[in-house]
Amino acid sequence: MFAMREQWSSKIGFIMASAGAAIGLGAIWKFPYQAGLNGGAAFFLLFIVFTLVIGLSMLISEFVIGRGAKKEAITAYRTLAPNSHWKMIGQLGVLGCFLLLSFYSVVGGWVLIYSAQSVVGQVIKDGANYEQLFGAVTSSPVITLTGLALFLLINVVVISFGIKNGIEKANKYMMPLLFLFFIILVVRSLTLEGAAEGISFILNPDFSSLTGEGILYALGQSFFALAVGFSCMVTYSSYLGKEVSIPASASSVVVMNIFVSLLAGLAIFPAVFAFGIEPTEGPGLLFIILPTVFAQIPFGEVFFCLFLLLFLFATLTSSFSLLEIIVSAFTENGKRSRKKVTWISGLVMFIAGIPAALSSSILKDFMVFNKTVFDATDYLVSNILLPLGSLLIAMFIIHRMDKALVEEQFKMSNNLSNGWYRIWRVVMTWIVPVTILVVYVNLIGIWKL
Repeated sequence: MFAMREQWSSKIGFIMASAGAAIGLGAIWKFPYQAGLNGGAAFFLLFIVFTLVIGLSMLISEFVIGRGAKKEAITAYRTLAPNSHWKMIGQLGVLGCFLLLSFYSVVGGWVLIYSAQSVVGQVIKDGANYEQLFGAVTSSPVITLTGLALFLLINVVVISFGIKNGIEKANKYMMPLLFLFFIILVVRSLTLEGAAEGISFILNPDFSSLTGEGILYALGQSFFALAVGFSCMVTYSSYLGKEVSIPASASSVVVMNIFVSLLAGLAIFPAVFAFGIEPTEGPGLLFIILPTVFAQIPFGEVFFCLFLLLFLFATLTSSFSLLEIIVSAFTENGKRSRKKVTWISGLVMFIAGIPAALSSSILKDFMVFNKTVFDATDYLVSNILLPLGSLLIAMFIIHRMDKALVEEQFKMSNNLSNGWYRIWRVVMTWIVPVTILVVYVNLIGIWKL
């Protein structure tokens, strides 16, 4: 990543880097299949509400903590609340990032393998069965472990040398290109015969299909998609200059994230219904539907290859932030070699990711609470640890962090009235913790929504 005290070169650079960290598997891969499993438009509407009210407020909070402390996650809480146990929030973030990266890297490996196959023209072919292709990739221990190893290797190489201005500058070009290719895909998907049913599925809410567990997933998705709850954005914002408005920057990241999620839904679900595929396909939805849609476009293999490479870049920029918070936690005092810590972390991550990588093959029958290791880790991170981290961050910034410093960071370099600051404090004081606690109550079955 960036050396401590280094600042982003511009506001747009920080926004694009933060969007790159947030917009990855959460918006492009996970949102479509979660929406497909949990009622479509009703899930999407709830996701938007959670993201605008809770996710945005949480993102602002992490930005305030990071710029206020000018330190990485664990040290930030130790600096702002010395001689206390609040540093455990940063430690929870490191643990959460470790678990998240253990299955995130598996999917990143899938994207990497698909990208390599697409480059040599082995994905989109006449008469190809894309469901079988995805099954062949995920059910092969050799392929999944190779993808996992290569994906982590890229992360280790980059993080060992630090993410300098190359990543920030690349984000300025790659993220807009990702939007452009998504829009092309959406236009083609919407013109397919039978697409209207898919449009209705993602835009016409039917709340009768939404369960209490679906509400939990929508909340978890709002945290997952914005990379909040594990203090990743605390580390990113520690490099932020005083000239940048935190609320404005956070709002830009949130709007881009919601827009990408909408594009993902509009690209995939019209095609799902047009080709008679069940929207409840699950994690494989992206890898099965996108090739089907691109096959309908002239030069589809070229477009699909470019999209996969851009998607791979977005996935990597997200994983960089996850690995960086782990590495920075062990190199903050300068007593350990960054390269050595990074390579050791990469090796440990590979070992930790093996069970999730084999969840569709050798370990497919090994269940944890009736879920595969991959699904159980995803559930633990997205629906338990991320909300827990957010709850603790809300308590910290309202009840422990210096109020004058919080207000100073919130109002710095913007023309917002005191009313917006008070609204944000009300959300963080009451709405965020109450919402999370209600969802947790539903989770453990004390009160079914």
